[in-house]
Amino acid sequence: MSGSDRLEASVIESVFDAVAETAPEIRAALPGRRVESDRENPSGETVMAADVHADELLEERIGLIDGVSGYASEERETVVDVGSEPKLGSESRYAVAVDPLDGSSNLRSNNAMGTVVGVYDGSLPARGRDLVAAGYVLYGPITTMVVATADGVREEVVTRGGDEGVERSVVRESISLPSDPVVYGFGGRVPDWTDGFRVFAREIESELKLRYGGAMVGDVNQVLTYGGIFAYPALADAPNGKLRLQFEANPIAFIIERAGGAASDGTEAILDVDPEELHQRVPLHVGNEQLVDRLEAAVESGQ
Repeated sequence: MSGSDRLEASVIESVFDAVAETAPEIRAALPGRRVESDRENPSGETVMAADVHADELLEERIGLIDGVSGYASEERETVVDVGSEPKLGSESRYAVAVDPLDGSSNLRSNNAMGTVVGVYDGSLPARGRDLVAAGYVLYGPITTMVVATADGVREEVVTRGGDEGVERSVVRESISLPSDPVVYGFGGRVPDWTDGFRVFAREIESELKLRYGGAMVGDVNQVLTYGGIFAYPALADAPNGKLRLQFEANPIAFIIERAGGAASDGTEAILDVDPEELHQRVPLHVGNEQLVDRLEAAVESGQ
């Protein structure tokens, strides 16, 4: 293994060590932070106190990692210059993009939410093909972490380990999307869907079971577990959808592709979308390849 490969592997390992170590703290702090903060994110949305807390914890921990030069999150206007001298004498070149608390609007109703992480080889904003790893933490009945690298996709259970810190146990290795899809979940208001997407949705609802919880991480995890499709499509009043390319769409697309699925903005692969700015939004459709192909055809014919 070359020095560059060793640095990449070390950075990836360190990032997900930091995320796993921080996850129990994020979860433990949720009960006292179920209220709105006095801040708006760069997209103009009022953020929850839990969003702010999670972002601060993750920036602190990830910012200490050798080899990481930049930290960006959905809650910050610009990329934060972080890091110290990297290992192996190489230049810091990796940037980490984070959605600290995906689905935080679920706090009030006590439903699932998560943390999304993408590790890019290069500065941000970047194309999805520049990702070297991605993952997400799901704060469900148990805390799990899905990690995707060039070697594949795995799922871990993350628990507090007392004096020994956080314990991680791999519960699924070499994850692939099931070949027989079972579930679907579509975001946005039905009246705001485009004609092509509405036609596709009507077909799918007679074939699959609806699973939609209002947090992308939870909905995508259903697809990764049972097979199917998740989408937050283009809307009449939001032609670029709702999800952010750097923080949500690219990392999730990377995971789904590594698991044998497909991810599209409706016309091209998400990982091929050229970024124009850090907080760019994009329609997202991920899942079994045949379903994503059908969706693209329906969207194209409905335009």
